[in-house]
Amino acid sequence: MTDDLRPGGLPLTAPKATDLRRHRPAASDPPDVLPRQPWPAPAFAAALLDWFKLHGRTDLPWQRQPTPYRVWVSEIMLQQTQVGVVIPYFERFMARFPDLPALAAADQDEVLHLWSGLGYYARARNLHRAAQALMEQQGGLFPQNIDALQALPGIGRSTAGAILSLALGRRHPILDGNCKRVLARCYAVAGWPGRSSVLAELWRLADRLTPADGVAAFNQAMMDLGATLCTRSAPSCSRCPLAAHCLAFQRGRSDAYPEPKPRRKHPVRQTRMLLVFDTDGRILLQRRPPSGVWGGLWVPPELDAGQEAADWCRIHLGWGIARLEILPPRRHTFTHFQLDIQTLAVWPTASRPIAIRQDANAAGVAESTDQTWVNPAEPGKVGLPAPVRRLLAEVAAIGRDANQPTTGLT
Repeated sequence: MTDDLRPGGLPLTAPKATDLRRHRPAASDPPDVLPRQPWPAPAFAAALLDWFKLHGRTDLPWQRQPTPYRVWVSEIMLQQTQVGVVIPYFERFMARFPDLPALAAADQDEVLHLWSGLGYYARARNLHRAAQALMEQQGGLFPQNIDALQALPGIGRSTAGAILSLALGRRHPILDGNCKRVLARCYAVAGWPGRSSVLAELWRLADRLTPADGVAAFNQAMMDLGATLCTRSAPSCSRCPLAAHCLAFQRGRSDAYPEPKPRRKHPVRQTRMLLVFDTDGRILLQRRPPSGVWGGLWVPPELDAGQEAADWCRIHLGWGIARLEILPPRRHTFTHFQLDIQTLAVWPTASRPIAIRQDANAAGVAESTDQTWVNPAEPGKVGLPAPVRRLLAEVAAIGRDANQPTTGLT
C-alpha cells in the first residue's frame, strides 16, 4: 500500500473512477457532513506538474519561441477561441508580423484582414494600438512590471500574468476560462465566475497555488488540464490527476461547477445592406467606425430605417438603379444579440464604371479613405466580417458581372 504513495501520503497516479465512487458520498448529503480534503498548494502543484510532463501540450507554435511578443499575440487570439482554430491564424500572423516593430508599423486594415474570421475584432484593434504604444513609450520592449503591462490596451491581469510567466518565468498567476473551471471544481467554489466575489476567490486560490519554481509549466498545465480533461461538459474525471482531492468530484457534482452565466434572451436586431455593383462587377464597401460592432471592418452600405435603395444611390453616388433584387435573408449571432441581415443587390443605369461622388462627404461618407470598390473574388487586404466575407465569396463563386442575373445567391 505504502509503495503506491509519494511522500505526504498522496497517490502517485489518479485512482480509478470506480475506487473514488465507492467512497464518495451521495450528492444529496448536506455539505457539513461531506469530507473536505482540498489539495494543499505544494501537493496540487506537484500532481499537476507530474501530469503535465506526461500529457501536457509542449509543441504549440507559440511555445517553440516563447518570447513576450509571441506569447502576447497567442494569448489575445486564444481569448474566446479554441487552440485548433487559433493555430493557422497565429502562423499567418507571425509570418506577416514576426516582431513588434512589424506589427506597430502595419496598417490597421492589414491587421484586421489577417484577423478576419476570428471574431471579437476589438482584440485585433487593441493588439495594434498596444504595439504602437510599446514602440512609442517603451522603445519596443515589454514592461516586466505587471501593472505597466495591464495599462496597455486589451491586456488584463490574466494576459499580463501569462506574458510574464510563460515567456519570462516570472511568478504570476493566470485565470483564463480553463483555470477558472479547474479551480471552481477542485475547491467547490460556488457561483458564476463573472461575479466579482467569485472571481476574487478564484484569484486568491490561483495566487496561493502558483509555485515560485516551474511557473511556466504550471500555468500551461492549468490551461491544458482545463482544455483536455476538466472540460465544460463530460469531464474525464477518471483520468484527472487532481480527482483524489477534487471536492466537486467527491460530491458527484462536477457539472455544477462553475455555475453558468445567468441566461438572458438575446435580442434580435435588423439591418439592410446594399450590395452595390458597378458596371465592372465590383462591389462597394464602406469602413465601419473604429469602435462598436465590426469596428474598423469593411461592409456594404447600410440603409437607414425607411430609406430606399434608389434614394441612397442617388444621394451618395449620383446615379439611378437599373435593377434591384432582394436576396435571401441571413442571420449572424453575436455574443449579446442576433443580427438579421436583409441584402438588396442593385445595378446602375450608367454605362461606365462609377466613381464615388466628390461631394460624398457632405452626405456623411468619406470619399477616399472610408469607401472602396472591390472585386468580390479578390477583395484585397481589408478586414471583412464573417458574413460579408461569405457573401462576397458566394458572389464570386457564381461568377456574375453587372449584366448577369442574381438568381441562386443564398
